[in-house]
Amino acid sequence: MEVTTRKPFQGVMNIIRFNWHFYVAAAAVVSILLAASMMLDMLAFRICILIAAGIVISTFISLLVSYYVYDRSDLYSFRWLQRFRESANLNIINVHAGFDETSGILRNNFPKANLRVFDFYDPQKHTEISIARAREAHPAFPETLKIKTNHFPVLANSVDSIFNVFALHEVRDRKERIQFIEQQAVALKNTGNIVVVEHLRDLPNFLAYNIGFFHFLAGREWYDNFQQAGLSVDNKFKITCFITVFVLKKADGNTP
Repeated sequence: MEVTTRKPFQGVMNIIRFNWHFYVAAAAVVSILLAASMMLDMLAFRICILIAAGIVISTFISLLVSYYVYDRSDLYSFRWLQRFRESANLNIINVHAGFDETSGILRNNFPKANLRVFDFYDPQKHTEISIARAREAHPAFPETLKIKTNHFPVLANSVDSIFNVFALHEVRDRKERIQFIEQQAVALKNTGNIVVVEHLRDLPNFLAYNIGFFHFLAGREWYDNFQQAGLSVDNKFKITCFITVFVLKKADGNTP
């Protein structure tokens, strides 16, 4: 379970596997447009061809970017974790929304740490079919604890690092998300940090994922969420231009 060697094309194949309905729909629309174009006048023919070409090109670009981000970048090599290795003995929590590709990597990078894994997936709230498919395909990390976003079962000031890798944006309700982040802040030691890894609703992700970038949150929204939760951004860096890592600490060493 703790083996973290990723297969070639694992990232992009997971995207296709868990979101295949989108690609089937895109193929159907393209097929209809091509069939219809044969029965229309020249102007309508050109419009249909342009729309079909746009769908094909947009889909190809999104998959190409996904391959670059999830299969070719340093994202899952976790070389960027080097900056969190000040101590070998840490209390670490990894938080995810039902699809966990990172706990094994964290275990290998922090072999002496006390690692706990929290899964806040709630099928009543998180209704995306892609998450359900991912959960079926990947068994949970050993001793993963199911939690609710309104209850973070950790003592105050007891955790060194909390990781949220592509997780927090799945909490779509803003108030709920801020409350969840605030609970993590309460659990954090004054010297600890919270690591949030996310796509942003920005130009690079728009060019890569088209309207799909609306599933992400804007940078200003994240900053506001962190501030409302009593946190400040201690460091921010990019893993490719498509992925942003926020390293958070308690504002002035304390939560509200």
